[in-house]
Amino acid sequence: MGDLHDVFVTGTGAFLPGDPVPNDRMEDHLGRIHGRDSALGRRALRWNGVERRHYALKPDGSVTHSNAEMCARAVEHALDAAGMERDTLSFLAAATTQGDYLVPGHATAVQGELGGAAMEIASFQSVCGSSLMAAKSAFLNVRAGEHRSAAACAGEFSSRWFRPSFYEGTALVDAKGRLRAEADFLRFTLSDGAGAIVLSDRPREDGLSLRVEFIDIVSLAGRFDPCMWAGAAVETRADLKNSWAHQGPVAGHAGGGIALLQDFELLKRVIRAWIGEYLKKVDGGRIVPEAIDHLLCHYSARSLRAEIVSLLQDTAGMIPETKWFSVLREKGNTGAASIWVMLDSLMRSGAVKRGEKLLCVVPESGRALVGFMQMEAV
Repeated sequence: MGDLHDVFVTGTGAFLPGDPVPNDRMEDHLGRIHGRDSALGRRALRWNGVERRHYALKPDGSVTHSNAEMCARAVEHALDAAGMERDTLSFLAAATTQGDYLVPGHATAVQGELGGAAMEIASFQSVCGSSLMAAKSAFLNVRAGEHRSAAACAGEFSSRWFRPSFYEGTALVDAKGRLRAEADFLRFTLSDGAGAIVLSDRPREDGLSLRVEFIDIVSLAGRFDPCMWAGAAVETRADLKNSWAHQGPVAGHAGGGIALLQDFELLKRVIRAWIGEYLKKVDGGRIVPEAIDHLLCHYSARSLRAEIVSLLQDTAGMIPETKWFSVLREKGNTGAASIWVMLDSLMRSGAVKRGEKLLCVVPESGRALVGFMQMEAV
């Protein structure tokens, strides 16, 4: 066993498809269920605070970019930022909620879009936290000396889930043509895009790098049913023997088991579990809040940020909001890609100075997972 290496983020990249879509054009872009305006859309937009987002679909439903293509473009931007050629990349970890294929894994499609030399790959499928799963795989490969450098990317093509055909003719729409809240809120919350980082065993010769101090991922799936899911109806989501895969795609779709759904009542309990895991890190000295200069916390909505702040403000774990950085309002919630889109925006802003510490926090409502990545600018 060789010595362990320090690992540095030497490049970041992001890709957001098409022109920004403002709130008043969302339903024109996604389509209306049975031609009717959403009953919950305006409330969802007030709740999430997003004003603009990007879609890889045109209003007529035609596709401008695949998930894999968006990820490949983000990796290319990160490689450019790191001063690396594509053919020198030897390890790629790719993350997503749902790739372009059911099979094979997302990383194969991303590599196919990238082209170039043969490489080792790893695919990670979850929800938002899959970004840090991919990053930890890349981090450990470089740290162990298996690879000199590696890329981790995450992409989402959420809008294809939100076309009317995913809902019409299913149990998710009532007799009056109204879509269940578990589905309707997400149509106004999630959007498309990709982000990537390059990790190396040495810092850049010019410009800033980020030395990775740790990546910790905590799953609480043993305590909670799925909170955000696709593949089962609302009432039977915890029964894995009753998923769409056993019913077949036609019956699964009719029962509302294909669409992307979220239980907002359960989410309120999951938020407290995330906070509890963060405070354990603080109590154990793993995270020192007063040492953090930039907090990049992924949250799906402005109202969830307010809830997190209210739970933390009287604790030793609170990091002043002046240190929080977000691009949710102007770039939307891109799921697993969000943390890298955010980090890329921060690094390109010039706000990070040598010696400062960055903490990335990625809660995932899929089944109560939360991840932490701490770095120092060098």
